[in-house]
Amino acid sequence: MKLLSVVLLLLPLSLCLARVVNDFTKSCPGFFATPNDVVSPPTGFTGDRFKRICQTLNNKAEFATLYDTTYRIPVYSAYRFTGRVDCNRTTRNNWYIEPQLEDGNLGPNMATESAVRNIVNQAVNADYAGSPYDRGHLAPVFHAASQSCSDATFTLTNAAPQNLSFNRGQWKVTERKMAVSLNESCRNVGLSAFVVTGVVPGNYKMNNRVQIPSHFWTAFCCLDNNNIPRRSGGYIGENINNVVSGPMTNRDLERQLYNLYGRTVTLFGGRC
Repeated sequence: MKLLSVVLLLLPLSLCLARVVNDFTKSCPGFFATPNDVVSPPTGFTGDRFKRICQTLNNKAEFATLYDTTYRIPVYSAYRFTGRVDCNRTTRNNWYIEPQLEDGNLGPNMATESAVRNIVNQAVNADYAGSPYDRGHLAPVFHAASQSCSDATFTLTNAAPQNLSFNRGQWKVTERKMAVSLNESCRNVGLSAFVVTGVVPGNYKMNNRVQIPSHFWTAFCCLDNNNIPRRSGGYIGENINNVVSGPMTNRDLERQLYNLYGRTVTLFGGRC
């Protein structure tokens, strides 16, 4: 069991120099919790429209994202929370995109739009120009453990239209609250912390291209050295200037997601 944990910890730094992949559990499993030794990405999202991205910058995978090429927003981003550092929050007018969503022959690293001729399957910076929405991070800067990881979060495949006040208000408070809690109640007592953050598509589009989420949600799972879940929970909030519900059990969050998505969504394999 401990050997599995060591191997999965090393994978993001070695084998995951990539891109759009077929299987998270084989390409970049280290960003997903392994309750009872099972690599457990969220389930409930099937079809060719959903693309798995090992989010790579400077030939290093920093986190993972499931991306919806029809709605042009991420479904979720997943990462291992290893503490945070005081990163410089890069102010980017032009965020990165994922070249391989347009052409699988392009390189593994996220890049600026100039690297791709015709961008069809994802949001672009112009979609947000003059918009009343922020580019809302799923894997947030505030949870980044390195400057490189912080820089990598500034890709549009990790962002969805988020109400300005919500992004800069209650959702920001929730991200900070989770970071403090994961440090104090997971990492500082010897547990490994994993997070997955997602959105629920709403009924309206931005710039007639990018679906605006109705809700943002996030969940965490903390495992001991034997990959036994010891602590977990989640939060969810409407994409308006509103309060965030939580912490709640992941089962309660899954029930809310069932009502919102209209189908069963399982977090952490149902084991946390």
